[in-house]
Amino acid sequence: MTAFFDYPKAAVFGRVVPKNRIYEHAGAGTALKDLFVTQVDQIVWKFKLAPETINLAATRTVSEIQVFGIGLRTGKLDEEVLRAIDRAIPFPLIFELTWSGKRKMVAAFKRPSEADAAKWVVSEYFATDWAQEDESRRPLPVALNLGALYDSILTSMMPVSLTTGEDIQARVARMETIRAKTREVERIKARLVREKQFNKRVAINAELRAAKQELERLTAGDPVGAVTSE
Repeated sequence: MTAFFDYPKAAVFGRVVPKNRIYEHAGAGTALKDLFVTQVDQIVWKFKLAPETINLAATRTVSEIQVFGIGLRTGKLDEEVLRAIDRAIPFPLIFELTWSGKRKMVAAFKRPSEADAAKWVVSEYFATDWAQEDESRRPLPVALNLGALYDSILTSMMPVSLTTGEDIQARVARMETIRAKTREVERIKARLVREKQFNKRVAINAELRAAKQELERLTAGDPVGAVTSE
């Protein structure tokens, strides 16, 4: 089933966002501006999901959700571009990328900082696979408020099993730990390929088995392997 959602007509915003506005708010340097120029064709503020547009109550951390469409010049987009937009817009964002007749959804978990409510904490990014741009959309998840809707949209982009009672912050932390553990497994595999001494290969194999087992626990949502948020 497609991961893209059919946002209500009342939520349509439809305003082009000039790149220079993003530069100003994000404090973009030359290298970041170059990424915008070479990778981004146009940025459109497509939908505003708010109490007055979709009839869901705001929560303390999610007063509105904004959906931004980004038309790409090529099939590649550096995450620093997304982070710059997230820094510039003080609301949770959902990105819909389009390129060559295809689209994908990308978002990070974004929440106000506990230390400074004026600042935002942005997680790693989650993304769907590319799909045909004309593929049908599904209805928005049923939710009691905007916070729960945001949780459901983000969760739809996460490829692993959910754990009962796991809130979105803990789930995102587990996803990030899974990514880190996956990278560790690949590094150990590379060491194993390079190592020629038998006794060292035995030790590396044992290390690899342990890392794979921990990765399996995390992926399955096992509380022994999972991490919780602060």
